[in-house]
Amino acid sequence: MQFNTNVGSLDRALRILAGMALFVLSYLGYLGSFGWVGIVVGGILLITAVFSFCPIYSILKMKTTPKE
Repeated sequence: MQFNTNVGSLDRALRILAGMALFVLSYLGYLGSFGWVGIVVGGILLITAVFSFCPIYSILKMKTTPKE
């Protein structure tokens, strides 16, 4: 399976911001007993941002990258 870039730069920045926010909110205890959900979702957002690839976008045939 080949991973093609399907996450654009604005999408990457928003994923990084949201992922870090979820980590911080979980760490500070603002999410209560759902803190683990914030860590898991935040981690997924950060991983997809680092690799510029989102499996869900791939399944739905979506791209936020500029057209070639």
